[in-house]
Amino acid sequence: MELTDRDLYILRLVFKFRFCLGRHVRVLGGFSGARATDRRLRVLIDGGYLSRKKYLYGLPYLYTLTHKGRILLGVNKREDKIRIDKITHDIYVLDTVIYFIAKHNISFDDIESEKELHIKDGFGARKHQPDFVFITGGKKYAVEIELHPKGKERLEKNIRDNYLNYDSQVWIVEGSKTLAQIQGFADKYSNVEIIRLEGVLEYIKERYS
Repeated sequence: MELTDRDLYILRLVFKFRFCLGRHVRVLGGFSGARATDRRLRVLIDGGYLSRKKYLYGLPYLYTLTHKGRILLGVNKREDKIRIDKITHDIYVLDTVIYFIAKHNISFDDIESEKELHIKDGFGARKHQPDFVFITGGKKYAVEIELHPKGKERLEKNIRDNYLNYDSQVWIVEGSKTLAQIQGFADKYSNVEIIRLEGVLEYIKERYS
């Protein structure tokens, strides 16, 4: 098969975030609809570059890179581990990426994922990284998706690290308890912005349904 620039973009997208759903590929890949997306994903699966698997009941298929796909991109040949307990969170990370690209007119190449940030860290003690970061208007933003309350000390450490390393930190939150917890630190750390997850999802639904 002859790979197109968009095929390579899809493979890079999947690598960047460990997996993608078909709807993420449709929007971020600029496809006209679900049928066109599915046809191209099937070509990449048949060519041995992507695999498709159901991990959780009620959720769509997850597309991941195969060994052949990783070789093509020249990245670490080790298969990414998909954590079942993080799948929902990671889906919302991709939804939020779409939200920021659409609403703030940033490009895919302006974004670094948590995975890429850890790769840059190299070996050694693993440290916290935001879910993704991007640069726009000369400012560097950290984005965190928080679905459940965290331990107070751990949460404040993450907020403090973001305060020291980024011009702004945006927290996408679900639930009143999580919202209240983040709001409790907003006065102390002036670069904290909070957005409700439901607002992000509603914006995407209205724009891309």
